[in-house]
Amino acid sequence: MADGILEGGGTGLRPDLAAILRRVEPDTRALDVGCGDGVLMAALRDQKGVDARGIEIDGACVAACVAQGLSVVQGDADHDLTFYPDGAFDYAILSQTLQTAERPDRMLRELLRVGNRAFVSFPNFAYWRMRWALLSKGQMPVTRHLPVTWYETQNIHHVTVKDFEELAATLGVTIERRWFFTNEREVGGGSANWRAEYALFEVSGGA
Repeated sequence: MADGILEGGGTGLRPDLAAILRRVEPDTRALDVGCGDGVLMAALRDQKGVDARGIEIDGACVAACVAQGLSVVQGDADHDLTFYPDGAFDYAILSQTLQTAERPDRMLRELLRVGNRAFVSFPNFAYWRMRWALLSKGQMPVTRHLPVTWYETQNIHHVTVKDFEELAATLGVTIERRWFFTNEREVGGGSANWRAEYALFEVSGGA
């Protein structure tokens, strides 16, 4: 299956990160926004020769990245992306973080300001198991990709596949490619708004 875990098996990466790794061109520059412990950055550096930089709010994660020789600064992506110049990177990456941004629309604009292209992945709040949990229990669901209760979560925007596609259209952003995943495997795009646990988009342009 193209650009899914079936071709990315053996990378040790989550399927959306494996897809990003395969799409990024060698010897380019990438900014990983909310880079966590740096697993994708290390893979980009070691396997593609990418000049990978990161920004991460969690001090322990920053320390873990630095211990691997990765170039990561501690910062808040909602405010600190403004310090990066226009077009500084070939790619900007935002993995499983869009739903935590103060303003996802502004975040997407900033990603495409600092990067020529961007990869954005997020949990799909329209996934059928989440719909069923709301319908049958009347409570906010707890799932693999949303593992904490509503009062503990950092997720402040409940985005769906359709919501992101509409946002991209509103901002004049071009969707270059889409990937959808369930049970850590890629699923087809048909009915992805209810079938996919989480989604990954490669985008460019924007007003």
